[in-house]
Amino acid sequence: MLTLLSLPDLFSQENAWIHPKPLLFFLLVGCSTALYYGVSLMDPGYVLTDCDEKYDPRPANGGQEMTSLNPGAVRMRRCGYCLLKQPMRARHCKSCQRCVRRYDHHCPWISNCVGEKNHRVFILYLALQLMVLLWAFHIAWSGFHAEETWTEWLYANIFLLAAFIVIGIFTMVVSLLLVSHLYLISCNVTTWEFMSHHRISYLKQCDSDTNPFDRGILRNLWSFFCTCGNVVWERIYFRDTLHIV
Repeated sequence: MLTLLSLPDLFSQENAWIHPKPLLFFLLVGCSTALYYGVSLMDPGYVLTDCDEKYDPRPANGGQEMTSLNPGAVRMRRCGYCLLKQPMRARHCKSCQRCVRRYDHHCPWISNCVGEKNHRVFILYLALQLMVLLWAFHIAWSGFHAEETWTEWLYANIFLLAAFIVIGIFTMVVSLLLVSHLYLISCNVTTWEFMSHHRISYLKQCDSDTNPFDRGILRNLWSFFCTCGNVVWERIYFRDTLHIV
């Protein structure tokens, strides 16, 4: 088969496989940059008005679990900074000066909070950023030139070596950040709840190994990636509390 192809044909076929690679790489870089600005400018889930919803944990209808909101039930905590009633799992961010639903953390990398509305985009950004870094890591590794002595090798590859080290550090940081977030998501725990379990009022009465929002790995992942809109966490919390009691 190869004998039937001329050298120009072989060269053109080889170039056909080479050119899409840098184009795909720059496309990934462009998408990663767009996601960075997107997650930086997105509303993380600010609490804009008083959340007057209250949840009644008492059983109704002959002892069956009650899943509707009741105006005469548990009152929500009022924020001491912006004076708004906070839904469960919300927290006031001192950097943003706003209360954020399902507050995860304030990320200095994006200069924005990670909350209920932009957490999924943040995870997508981390995954895409990791792909770009791994590809750049491979490019840097394959670019080293062999030399006869270490001095000559260092002189010929000093800038590439510096780029390789920087890319390696960022790759490790993004990998650890992505893995840790995916683990917490699979447990339905936020970074703030994981770090401050003993100081959060609705978690103090629970054991350190008990999470009232955990519904199993698959349901947690499905709820995180496939649920749209705000979640009434009081329903899940009080339902599981009643089952425990």
